[in-house]
Amino acid sequence: MKAQQLPDRPERMQTGSSTESFLDTAFARQRAAFALNPFPGAAERRLNLDRLIRVIVKRQDEIAAALDRDFGGRCRAEVRYSEIFVALQSLRYAKRRVKAWMEPRPVPVGVALQRANAWVMPQPLGVVGIVVPWNYPVYLTVGPLAGALAAGNRVILKLPEITPSTSSALARLLAECFDQDVVSVMQGDADTAKAFVQLPFDHLLFTGSTAVGRQVMLAAAANLTPVTLELGGKSPLLLAPDANFSSAAGSIVFGKLLNAGQTCIAPDYALVPANRLEEFVGRLQTEIGKQYPRATENSDYTDIINEKQRSRLEQYLQEAHAAGTRVITIGAAPSGQDRKIAPTLVIDPPDYLRLMQEEIFGPILPVKPYGSLDEALAYINARPRPLALYLYTRSSSVIDEVLKRTISGGVSINDTLVHIAVEDLPFGGAGASGLGHYHGQAGFDTFSKLKSVFHRRGFALSAALHPPYGKLHDLTMRFLIRWF
Repeated sequence: MKAQQLPDRPERMQTGSSTESFLDTAFARQRAAFALNPFPGAAERRLNLDRLIRVIVKRQDEIAAALDRDFGGRCRAEVRYSEIFVALQSLRYAKRRVKAWMEPRPVPVGVALQRANAWVMPQPLGVVGIVVPWNYPVYLTVGPLAGALAAGNRVILKLPEITPSTSSALARLLAECFDQDVVSVMQGDADTAKAFVQLPFDHLLFTGSTAVGRQVMLAAAANLTPVTLELGGKSPLLLAPDANFSSAAGSIVFGKLLNAGQTCIAPDYALVPANRLEEFVGRLQTEIGKQYPRATENSDYTDIINEKQRSRLEQYLQEAHAAGTRVITIGAAPSGQDRKIAPTLVIDPPDYLRLMQEEIFGPILPVKPYGSLDEALAYINARPRPLALYLYTRSSSVIDEVLKRTISGGVSINDTLVHIAVEDLPFGGAGASGLGHYHGQAGFDTFSKLKSVFHRRGFALSAALHPPYGKLHDLTMRFLIRWF
């Protein structure tokens, strides 16, 4: 095959009117590179994953420092497990299994179609686009990238402009690992993102808000680009009447206040038996004080990403106060020198408040009392399907009932957040909280074309079905309809 000449390598992100030209050039370059090598072998894919593993381990301090600058205060210990460790886990998991994932997957043919065999062939799609959000910019770059590279694709990343230091660090890190024929990085504002999602990718993964996800899907539809949307929503925390509040409080506080609540699968509101409401509130107050003493003065407690987001959260609380709702602030008030917001419980807020209508994405937990489990499930089911649902109970019958009567992207029972770290569990939303899945083999399959292959071997029994139709055809059909 005659080698195709690749477009000139774009050295840096352009701005203004040249953005679309730069994107087109980067996309064309990767398309051409894919045409030259449309099915990279397992060794090449593992090498790509290993390069990224080694450079993340090497640059982890640089990454943590960049995140700290962008947030104005991001706990380094938190970064090590919620960004670095889980990113490395995704890469290492894919590296160990990619050869097996690539193997043809035999499927039964059935007696009527003998002699033949059939299989599913995972095939690289081509050029994949990934739009990265700001809240976990390292993990939510590397996690999807692991699946796309394991599947043998070329990848173009749109990194978040809200975390410029981290995006620049990631761009340097990726340039150290890959030629832009393999992984290319785009930085820029909302106009760049808009132009990015209009490219005719072979697959597009977007992580972000439901509102923007609708716009992304609309833009992708013009090219019939398949999309995976990892969105958010209001993930409920349901404490059954038999829940052990003492053991539950620790994981609830961890799940809600990790990254100061700026987590798409953080519990967004709690449903608590009305007769145990004060017990629950007391347990949470004690646990918050234990995990984050004087939170707003505590370096373990992360800042809100920017002033716009902080102001939005403060407006939620102002509206709650104005409605006469009981608001409990735990720990010291913010000093004004940073963007921290103290952990806050809002007790039985009316549903018309924006706090109960919009994803909170911050360290505020509304707590709603309920009378019966049926009432709590009806409340959950009356709202858009969430990305995660958290259930605390000691009853297997309650677990079975909640799992069968609710629909959500994922469920954790007697814990929060940690289901996202199980690589064998497909991660994705339902309805307004997302479309499609990734992680582990689910990610490999998302970024692959699972091609159906049928191979005829020798004489075909189905030849008896060919015209002209007569007695043999009639007898064959009678036999097949009766027995198969």
